[in-house]
Amino acid sequence: MPYELIATLMFSTMMLMLLTGQRVFGAIGFIAVVAALLLWGDRGGFDIGFAAAMKLMKWYPLLTLPMFIFMGYVLSESKIADDLYKMFHVWMGGLRGGLAIGTIGLMVLISAMNGLSVAGMAIGATIALPELLKRGYDKRMVTGVIQAGSSLGILVPPSVVLVLYAMIARQPVGQLWLAGVVPGLMMATMFIAYIAIRCRINPSLGPVLSAEDRDMPRDEKLRLLRAGLLPIIIFAVMMVPFVNGWTSLVESSAIGALAAFVAAVIKGRMTREVFENSVRNTLGITCMFMWIILAALAFGAVFDGLGAVKAIENLFTEQLNLSPWMILILMQLSFILMGTFLDDTAMLVIVAPLYVPLVGALGFDLIWYGILYTITTQIAYMTPPFGYNLFLMRAMAPPEISLRDIYGSITPFVLVMVLALTLVMIFPGLATWLPEVVYGN
Repeated sequence: MPYELIATLMFSTMMLMLLTGQRVFGAIGFIAVVAALLLWGDRGGFDIGFAAAMKLMKWYPLLTLPMFIFMGYVLSESKIADDLYKMFHVWMGGLRGGLAIGTIGLMVLISAMNGLSVAGMAIGATIALPELLKRGYDKRMVTGVIQAGSSLGILVPPSVVLVLYAMIARQPVGQLWLAGVVPGLMMATMFIAYIAIRCRINPSLGPVLSAEDRDMPRDEKLRLLRAGLLPIIIFAVMMVPFVNGWTSLVESSAIGALAAFVAAVIKGRMTREVFENSVRNTLGITCMFMWIILAALAFGAVFDGLGAVKAIENLFTEQLNLSPWMILILMQLSFILMGTFLDDTAMLVIVAPLYVPLVGALGFDLIWYGILYTITTQIAYMTPPFGYNLFLMRAMAPPEISLRDIYGSITPFVLVMVLALTLVMIFPGLATWLPEVVYGN
């Protein structure tokens, strides 16, 4: 049987298993093991799985995963993130759409604490959404605000998804994080500009808070400002030593986790329940990522052995005679299609073994492409009919917000994200400038 046909059969079987509801790591790992055993026998098949496991265990930067996840859960479970929203509530409530703008700011900072979009969605839906609805904000607009803001979690450092991409693409995690800073802040600014313009045109979408809600002593306002700035201080304590080269990536992640723990203890919020919930959630998510990475490495090893990447490159460049940019655009469209039924991690581990080598062979920068991939998965998250964020929002939203409201809320934000993606594609320096400045490459 030709190797191209074997690779196609592996990929199609895996997609079929995922469509039937199998766990991502189970489907990918099962196909990888069965294919390896059938192709190379007992010894070859076992060697591939063992080599993937050893590569995973020896990848030192992977220690950042549990550290960042623990930091995010400590800040969330101890309600330090609530203080952040109260600060935005008081200081920005006097603007039209001010609370929605503050929610975007909250999401950016939550992303900088956790690196997972699910965490941003959970905090936004439980803290911000009830307050926005109670203050008379349009339910469709605020639903879109929370979905769009939470998607920043996989772009703003320390992004867990970029850590996974770094491992699969064999690129420096620090450079990928820095590459996501400018596009992430640019996208957040574009969201804020859209909200401000919409609320200025139609003030009923985001009414100004009443004087009674905003009237409080200056000392109380300053206290809320200090409490809300605590997560920013924790992020600075973690990232400044890393950017200046004083600490390694793993050391900085440990500093961040320790700083969040100490802050919760000092504020008297590190109860036994908070600690147990944070550790349990950290362990669950970390193990999930470890299994997915292990399965992806085994699957990628089989694909490399088959020469599937070379076959795909030959198909696009020689048989179809497509230009590099046309191939790149087709890749991004395929991500959006897969994002209608897969999350970002699943998309990454399924297609990265195919796409990343092809992108390098076409002459594109892999750091820049990592940011393109991340923005594209953000768009896919919110694309009907089965966008990942759409159903997360439906599960967390109050009963008065219907699935139709959720679908209708995301269109303008998706258009803003497409514009951001286009800008990064046209101007690669938006992603590559900061890593070049910091690392001097």
